[in-house]
Amino acid sequence: MRILSITAQKPNSTGSGVFLTELVKELAAKGHEQAVVAGVYKEDKTEVPENTKVYPVIFKSEELPFPIAGMSDEMPYESTRYCDMTEEMAGQFANVFLTKIRQAVKEFQPDLILSHHLYLLTALVREHFPELPVYGFCHNTDLRQLQKNVLKQEYIKAQIAKLNRIFALHEEQKTQICQMFHVTAEQVEVSGMGYNSHIFRDLHIRKVPGKTKIVFAGKISEKKGVESLIRSLAYLPYEADKLEVYLAGGAGNETEYARICRLAEKAPYPVHFLGKLEQMELAKVYNTCDIFALPSFSEGLPLTVIEALACGDRVVMSDLPGIREWLDTYAPGADIRYVELPRMNRVDEAVREELPAYEKRIAESLQESVEENCTRPADVSRISWGKIAEKVLV
Repeated sequence: MRILSITAQKPNSTGSGVFLTELVKELAAKGHEQAVVAGVYKEDKTEVPENTKVYPVIFKSEELPFPIAGMSDEMPYESTRYCDMTEEMAGQFANVFLTKIRQAVKEFQPDLILSHHLYLLTALVREHFPELPVYGFCHNTDLRQLQKNVLKQEYIKAQIAKLNRIFALHEEQKTQICQMFHVTAEQVEVSGMGYNSHIFRDLHIRKVPGKTKIVFAGKISEKKGVESLIRSLAYLPYEADKLEVYLAGGAGNETEYARICRLAEKAPYPVHFLGKLEQMELAKVYNTCDIFALPSFSEGLPLTVIEALACGDRVVMSDLPGIREWLDTYAPGADIRYVELPRMNRVDEAVREELPAYEKRIAESLQESVEENCTRPADVSRISWGKIAEKVLV
């Protein structure tokens, strides 16, 4: 089969980018011919399997003079928020992407289009290529954009409802998709998430006795709960040399990142900023740490949690809709402590007055995890990109 994958963003950054890239790799391993259309900068290198044709859409160019449109309001690279798009910008976005996709369709002649994010670009693909089957993948940030942003909202909803198939990350998200786009349950299938078991595994690295290491991986931003994680450290009772925190990831917003750095300087335990890491380096960090913390205010199905579990970490994370049920099913026995979220003003913005209590709850869960000091091995054998590829092509 000839398969064309499409994303408006970089295919090698963020969870949705990893999803697209790993799915392309699995489909290539199964013998399918593929091409990719993606939003990039001129200097970017798109890592795809050999013989995969790439059709880059270049942002900050003469035809598309603004930064990449990001599904999150803070991306780990320079980006444009959809809420800041003018009609002229949206028109440029549509024209350039459609021109590139028409070129790809003419030259590559795909049998199937896989489009990532149930948002503007996928809506455009569905409208302008009615002769081709188009499957859409939800990554949660797309639903957040629709809830927060009026940009072509009704148009997007109408076109997404016409997709041949829609893939959700978990059952809770499937229900939300059905309600938001007025589609039937038969149109939506739960794909789940995969991980690279060759990289994220027990590397048998000896941990430091008598010291607990906590790691966070993701965008270093307030909405990922990084500020709350750092503030929660003040409630822990340990001596300063008994605990360390490692933050792996790039900045979402430079002003916010600087504020987080200042906050970390005042923390009662050392907080190390590792920057954005390659997967092999991140796996080593997971292996040297004891607890993975993700106090995020909003997630689809966080790949980082699966990767950390595969490396033998215990997990403390916010109790986000649909995720506990999915992990109970696909990672039975995992040592995960869920923290009740604060009340939210919007989809991913916590009520400020609720944060101190939330941060105390994070600290309580971290302390429970530290005190237990043993890991119940999580069985993640049912989670793989290969299984997702099989679902897509059923």
